[in-house]
Amino acid sequence: MVSAFAPAKLTLSLRIVGVRADGYHEIDAEMVTLDFGDRLDIEPGGSGVEMIDRTGRGGPDPGWGADNLVAAALALARRTARVTVTKAIPAGAGLGGGSADAAAVLRWAGFADVEAAAAIGADVGFCLAGGRARVRGIGEIIDPRPHRPERYTLLIPPVACSTPAVYAAWDDLGGPVGPTGNDLEPAALAVAPELARWRDRLADATGLIPRLAGSGGTWFVAGAHPGPGRLVTSTLPAQ
Repeated sequence: MVSAFAPAKLTLSLRIVGVRADGYHEIDAEMVTLDFGDRLDIEPGGSGVEMIDRTGRGGPDPGWGADNLVAAALALARRTARVTVTKAIPAGAGLGGGSADAAAVLRWAGFADVEAAAAIGADVGFCLAGGRARVRGIGEIIDPRPHRPERYTLLIPPVACSTPAVYAAWDDLGGPVGPTGNDLEPAALAVAPELARWRDRLADATGLIPRLAGSGGTWFVAGAHPGPGRLVTSTLPAQ
């Protein structure tokens, strides 16, 4: 058995720069890898994917599709294995949990084609590359940036945001520009209005303007601001 770490990703900024004919949205984003994430136990030659919830949220599927992405990663790498995923990254938090799991499987398999990885999930390519990068297209164009040691404080509400629903809301709203660098923020608030009170809670605690992570619902600010319900994280270089 091999154990692998699947680090969360944090989207520092996200602009939607176009919508393709097939309905996929083209982005221009900056992403970093964080020092917390899921753990995968991989048994080569086995079969099946098991999810163990350590997020505290419960529910029938803590991976929220991560098992499908893991299976897709195995198929892409043409490998067989039984994979047990111990989830620390909550589903629907905008932190790329399922994509991180798939990328960990690809790294284990020695698969390094980020463009092919992005074809099974938009964030899988970046999660495979890791570190810090500008991410464009639908996630397949990855331009590495120099690593900068940074700390961020996350507030992860008990609110799961569906990425397809948030993108659909962005379309319905006429393509708004996000006020803090993430164009999906107005759409996420439309899908899950209760996110606003969690944003305000983090703002009141830190005196800073929180930003939304990806399609939500995690809010974050720069720097270390420990406190109840908050998670202080650091950036990691590419693996």
